[in-house]
Amino acid sequence: MNKIVYIFMLWLMSINCMSAQEIEVKSQSIDVGQVKFDHPVSVDYELKNTTKRPLLITEVQMGCGCTTAEYPHQSIPNDENFTIRVTYDARQMGHFEKHTMVYFYGMDEPLMLMLKGVVVEEIVDFTGDYPFKLGDLLADAHNIEFDDVNRGDRPTAKIHIKNPTSETAYPFVMHLPNYLTVDVSPSRISSGQGGELTFTLNSTLLPNDGLAQTNVFLGKNPGDKVSPEKEIGISAVLLPGFSNLTESQLRNAPVFHLSTTSLNLGSFNGKKKLKGEIEITNKGKSRLDITAIQMYTIGIQVEIDKVKIMPGEVVKMKISAIAKEIKSTKSKPRILMITNDPKHSKVIVDINVK
Repeated sequence: MNKIVYIFMLWLMSINCMSAQEIEVKSQSIDVGQVKFDHPVSVDYELKNTTKRPLLITEVQMGCGCTTAEYPHQSIPNDENFTIRVTYDARQMGHFEKHTMVYFYGMDEPLMLMLKGVVVEEIVDFTGDYPFKLGDLLADAHNIEFDDVNRGDRPTAKIHIKNPTSETAYPFVMHLPNYLTVDVSPSRISSGQGGELTFTLNSTLLPNDGLAQTNVFLGKNPGDKVSPEKEIGISAVLLPGFSNLTESQLRNAPVFHLSTTSLNLGSFNGKKKLKGEIEITNKGKSRLDITAIQMYTIGIQVEIDKVKIMPGEVVKMKISAIAKEIKSTKSKPRILMITNDPKHSKVIVDINVK
């Protein structure tokens, strides 16, 4: 075989092995947030040729005629940055999600870029306060509670954020567990502008009934490090299901009764620990099972003689508050109990201390 032909074949084989994964993209999906009707919006996708050879864009396919693209038509050298600009005409009200497929010479699979947002008649800005500081960004809340969640629910909750710095922010959320997803809108927040984080809980992925708690962290830009001042606390309470109970089972169900749902332990005044007591009575016709006892914060300790309580039986629950730990908590001390009483499957006890 001719040496030149052989070298050409090797080069051609290497080209055919290239893939879109070899192209570095700062963000394949960009959310522009609110867009005013009939006001076209453009975004720039920042890319870099990280292959070992020049790149050539052979075709760009748009998802519909409402979007257009501008891109380099010349060869892009190795290790060089380039930009693809996508413009959406914003002539249809409501949420939109537009895809752009970019084909490169020698690559079988295209690179997909996504543009999303919502077209509105008038842009409405958040008018509330931002009392919390999360790293370099401001927020209207630093915790989220998903209460009374049934298996299969997908509830959402929002936190509004603002960029008080002089630089553009690219907010992202770190350390999300598998049962949580977050949508940041818009993806890029200019100096002095606001946005929102929309958290969605997938209850089917929660491991057990009762309280699930986690901490996630808000970064201003990709590459930011996790730190306590960026922390967002998230909790969810998954309720047990009673949909399969018969009428007879419901009539003969246990009935959970608590002597109080708000326990006042008084003031520490130099004391290291405060103690109190609550009585639990089963006023039903079958055994009451307390399947979970959980604390929303540190600093609360619980002792109970039994968690399976027969009809008419009374059980005492002893509660202690630890001064050193309580002072470091961000939220109100509470106790959560999950039971097999269909009408009181979730019971919360507020703990009041000074």
